[in-house]
Amino acid sequence: MTEKLHSFIAGQWRDASGPEYTTEYPHDGSTVARLNAANAADVDEAVQAAEKARQQPAWAQLKHHERAGMLYRIATGIRERAEELAQLQRLDNGKPIKECRALVASAAGTFQFFGAAAETWEDTITPSRGDYVSMSVHEPLGVVGAITPWNSPIASEAQKLAPALAAGCAMVFKPAEITPRMALELAKICQQAGVPDGIVSVLPGKGSIVGDALVKHPLIKRIAFTGGTTVGMGIQRLAAEKLMPTSLELGGKSPTIVMPDADLDHAVAGVLYGIFSSSGESCIAGSRAFVHESVYNAFKARLIEGARQLRVGDPSREDTQMGPLVNLGHRASVEKYVQMGRDEGGTVLCGGERPTGGYYDGGSYYLPTIFEGLPNSARMCQEEIFGPVLALLPWKNEADLIAQCNNNMFGLASGIWTRDFKNAWRIGKALQTGTVWVNTYKVFSISTPFSGVKMSGYGQEKGRLGILEYTSQKSFYFGLNEQPNPWAFS
Repeated sequence: MTEKLHSFIAGQWRDASGPEYTTEYPHDGSTVARLNAANAADVDEAVQAAEKARQQPAWAQLKHHERAGMLYRIATGIRERAEELAQLQRLDNGKPIKECRALVASAAGTFQFFGAAAETWEDTITPSRGDYVSMSVHEPLGVVGAITPWNSPIASEAQKLAPALAAGCAMVFKPAEITPRMALELAKICQQAGVPDGIVSVLPGKGSIVGDALVKHPLIKRIAFTGGTTVGMGIQRLAAEKLMPTSLELGGKSPTIVMPDADLDHAVAGVLYGIFSSSGESCIAGSRAFVHESVYNAFKARLIEGARQLRVGDPSREDTQMGPLVNLGHRASVEKYVQMGRDEGGTVLCGGERPTGGYYDGGSYYLPTIFEGLPNSARMCQEEIFGPVLALLPWKNEADLIAQCNNNMFGLASGIWTRDFKNAWRIGKALQTGTVWVNTYKVFSISTPFSGVKMSGYGQEKGRLGILEYTSQKSFYFGLNEQPNPWAFS
């Protein structure tokens, strides 16, 4: 039986005011849940309630360690429901169950980390340059909005909600329309952990309606967005009208570099994982592999063999490595890019088609795909596909390599495979990306900042100082002079 979900608006679990819609399990297209979409009136209700709730003593007067206690309880609540949450996320977006478990564990760790950051937060007494004591303090911005994507919901939502609560803000969520479940479950856990009603609201629905109303609302003081670059640019334009800060974690077309001295066992495994885990539905997917000509043929042969052995199938199975794409519409977009690659003169080395037979026919599956023969200037090498498609490009000149890697509108992540630390450092410094992985890929730590450059966005998530993204800075000066200001009596 299809489950009925309710939105969490101003401390109340109820139907939102928009039309009913359904969500589907990407594995077989079956209906998972039905719910009502939110509208602009719901946004206003949630934001007004959040503004009122954040000013109440039950929230505004909490000491840092008391807010930390709530975050610790949220982390515990996630861990107590870890398997249930992982299975729900699997139904939401079709990720393999092992990956869902890892994302749930990551979310719990995020709340724990920012609880510790809140508990140990220190403002600063700045060096005096006169007869005064000066201080720099940080205060919560107020009500902030979060707009999150469908590819890793619970982790993305935790990375926004945890630092916002640690800073003392209230947050209104707009989760992806097709994957609303994790944000709603987080709201339940927050409520059980003692977060006051109104401090967190979750409003599923269309970005063009809910997201637009959220960004434009005069009481929203910041937007944290993860998603596509085009939408991010639209958010930034709206935010400029309010002089409102944003953080935008946008698209990527990340290069991975295989040096001639690379350990090919590690490099092949790392490149496979970097592009094909999460079915390539990842902003940091290593979708351009630049391989030195001296090892290109050996690397290619092993890469193709590895890709063909990947287990593509039912996300509920413990041994599945690649599940379905999020829906049929997104698979059609990936197929369009694969055809574009063929039309541009590329050669498909493996994949390039749907698997067929059995449950494959009802789901949105696509095989891991590797291209060669395309120049870096080809559209398929320049545009984000957000699917399991890799472009393989040989190189021999380091200066040209770096130029090609950087010749892209995006700058989110990159990878280098080499035994030479000095080479890795030099090349990594030259790459225009927010993250550089060396002899590993898609390794994350909540304690290490994450951001992009160029059209991959700006603003910081993760890291202890991530709390600052949800605060405004204020300076205090305490005068110590014994005599009145002589200027007034001169």
